[in-house]
Amino acid sequence: MTLPSLLDRVESAGLRPLTLGGRQLLPIVQGGMGVGISAHRLAGSVAAQGAWGTIASVDLRRHHPDLMARSAGMSDGDAGKKAVIEQANQEALTREIRQARALSGGRGLLAVNVMRAVSDYAASVRTALQQGVDALVVGAGLPLDLPELAQDHPDTALVPILSDARGVALLWKKWERRGRIPAAIVIEHPGHAAGHLGAARVADLGEARFEFETVLPAVRQHLRDAGVEGRVPLIAAGGVRRCEDIQRLQSLGADAAQLGTAFVVTEECDAHPGFKQVLAEARDEDLVEFTSVAGLPARAVMTPWLRKYLKAEERLQAVAQLKQRCTMAFDCLSQCGLRDGLKGWGQFCIDQRLAAALRGETAKGLFFRGRGGLPFGNQITSVRQLLERLMTPGVPVGTPA
Repeated sequence: MTLPSLLDRVESAGLRPLTLGGRQLLPIVQGGMGVGISAHRLAGSVAAQGAWGTIASVDLRRHHPDLMARSAGMSDGDAGKKAVIEQANQEALTREIRQARALSGGRGLLAVNVMRAVSDYAASVRTALQQGVDALVVGAGLPLDLPELAQDHPDTALVPILSDARGVALLWKKWERRGRIPAAIVIEHPGHAAGHLGAARVADLGEARFEFETVLPAVRQHLRDAGVEGRVPLIAAGGVRRCEDIQRLQSLGADAAQLGTAFVVTEECDAHPGFKQVLAEARDEDLVEFTSVAGLPARAVMTPWLRKYLKAEERLQAVAQLKQRCTMAFDCLSQCGLRDGLKGWGQFCIDQRLAAALRGETAKGLFFRGRGGLPFGNQITSVRQLLERLMTPGVPVGTPA
């Protein structure tokens, strides 16, 4: 049985649809979440409902046993291990894009999120472009070189993730010189979002310059001054839990809202059920901000592993060594606090910790989560139910399905 299109509900919900690349979409974007949390099942399912689904590119081989097996038995000292892992990840990304596209049935929009801070950033960008994704989303650093990397793909929507008007102005100036402007911009509030956050320090997360009431009108004015108002959608990310939140953001100048954690606690999410349950049951008092191994502030659930790490963090940073061999022979980050001996940065292997979280291992994993309650409380629901709830005004946060 084919369910009716949710696009028919947008206007009655007091919302405006998102228009991008000639497509009319629900004003709801599913954020990219790695390692492996938003892969083909989640992204394809979201797109199939007429919304924007996103695959996170980082270390997707973990969803493919045959690709993981390629490096099995190789020691960290093997010269070719890094290349084997990198090639496996690009093949995994190709598979995930194709599977997501098949699942979406040509509906909605399919994007790939690539972190600027990862070492295979350029390779992942090229793979996503070659596979013909609708949009390429890049955060965790300023992707100033993205126009050059995508110069042979003029129809792919290039979407940077930024957190304040100053960052937008800087990137806009650099991109304009290269003959390309963003197709859309994600404005992520570091005080609410999960994972790696767009602020220089943990102490900066609550600064007024990140408030949507400040950023959205300022960026909208920038678009007017640039003569492209109405052509570059703004997507506000962080703190969205109900229809009224999306209404408010659209009143401030956003065209759509991006959510991450709410999509994790869906049946279609690619993570282990244990991961979903940890996020569903966590409350704001269970969350902690700290400096990640990537040198960026991060927000996650205080699991047994994270509590143990934070107790030892000061001591570990004090004895941080100069650049050493990656513990995974992978070099997943272009700069890594542990590998490069950066004393003010995190001192753990983020790939190992996120992979453990993907498997639902609370004793070993790092579980990123955004602030605030979830639409259905601690209940796991379907993508369809979540989208319907987000387009239904008047339902309190935490109300079961």
